[in-house]
Amino acid sequence: MSYWAILSGVEGNLAAYEAVLADIKQRAVEEIYILGDLVGPHPECEKLVQRVQNPRQGELQPQVCKGWWEEQCLILHGVGATGDVSELTHKYGAEVIELLWKSVSRQTVEWLRQLDFGFHDLDCLLVHGSTLGVDDELSPETPAPQMLDRLLRGEANTLFCGRSGLAFEYQVQSGSITASVTTLDEQKSPCAIAAQPRQVIGVGNVGRVPKIAIYTLFEPNTNSVEFKTVNYKVKRSD
Repeated sequence: MSYWAILSGVEGNLAAYEAVLADIKQRAVEEIYILGDLVGPHPECEKLVQRVQNPRQGELQPQVCKGWWEEQCLILHGVGATGDVSELTHKYGAEVIELLWKSVSRQTVEWLRQLDFGFHDLDCLLVHGSTLGVDDELSPETPAPQMLDRLLRGEANTLFCGRSGLAFEYQVQSGSITASVTTLDEQKSPCAIAAQPRQVIGVGNVGRVPKIAIYTLFEPNTNSVEFKTVNYKVKRSD
């Protein structure tokens, strides 16, 4: 069997990323996806980005999409969809904003601008949040109608996401959503959209919790999901 290794939330943690790569090398992995939050307010961000951009001999080239921290970097550098840093300020404060600014170079910001929003592969959608945006946080507590809405919007049977940082499987066995379209001229009659069984997979978080990295192995032929926990050592700073 061949697997996809799906990561999210490395957040500049090079040691955690190296530990996950070492674990991946022991398995029959054919694709590596990083679903956003590759960067973060971490002093090793630049080393991590260089590591991802330049795999060593025999290693796979990861496919990376934008996440919440990437969006905050773009905003800070004045190249985002908005110039509003209020969400970042409210969540983390001025100290983290300064650290993020120092951790990610302008050259890296230009690279982040080119990243995809997400990936469609087979009947799967791989994104950081959902089709609504990188800040849309799906979790085991998300109501089923909302989960179904995100799946239908993404036209996917399996939606992989990393925004919550949690590793989870959420099964939507069946359901329907009533939709209608309103234009300036008229409102069309509502229609019901039925849905076959689908699933949302939270892929875990690699770099947020020291010494513990969690990622997902997915076998696309059987749709089997396995969450992998990798323990690693943190180097002491001198």
